[in-house]
Amino acid sequence: MPDLSCREFIQFLDDYVDDTQPAEVRAEFERHLKACPDCVDYLKTYRDTISLARGACAADPSAPPPDNIPDELIEIILKSRSDGCA
Repeated sequence: MPDLSCREFIQFLDDYVDDTQPAEVRAEFERHLKACPDCVDYLKTYRDTISLARGACAADPSAPPPDNIPDELIEIILKSRSDGCA
């Protein structure tokens, strides 16, 4: 598999996080991460977003949000809760 670009990395990020890629593809993703701090940051943000969204569906709706959560993210999470959590 040729070296991944950042765009290709992002297109297949869901499979990487879910660990559903073949070993050789996962190894290529990990090589890309070692060379690309921007994708490392993107991966962290992606995982944080997944965690926050899952927590939003499980959280007490009357509890205040944590102080370190950006207002825009809170709005998106609240909209998804009103649309129904999966």
